[in-house]
Amino acid sequence: MISLTDFMVVSAVLFCIGLYMIVSKHNAIQILIVIELMLNAAILNLVAFGRYDRVANSGQMFALFAIVLAAATTAVALAIILNVYKRYKTIDPGKIDNLKD
Repeated sequence: MISLTDFMVVSAVLFCIGLYMIVSKHNAIQILIVIELMLNAAILNLVAFGRYDRVANSGQMFALFAIVLAAATTAVALAIILNVYKRYKTIDPGKIDNLKD
C-alpha cells in the first residue's frame, strides 16, 4: 500500500523541480506552466492528507477549490502576458524594463 510519506516525497520532488525551473526559465509562458506544476504538488498534498485523515473528504474539497482558483489565475495571467507581448514584443520577463508610460 502507498503510504502518506510516498505522496509527500512525490509532491516535494514536483515542487523542487518547479522551483528550479522558475529560477532557470526566461519565458513568461514557461514560468506560468511551472507555477501550475508547483500548484499541482500542493494539491497532491491536500488530496493525500484528505485520504489519510478521513475527515469528510475535506482534502478533496480544498483541492477542488484550489483547482478552480488555479484556472482563474491562469486565465488572468495569460491575459496579462498577452498584453505585455502586445506592447513590448517579448515575453522574457528580464527584457521588460518598465511597465509605466
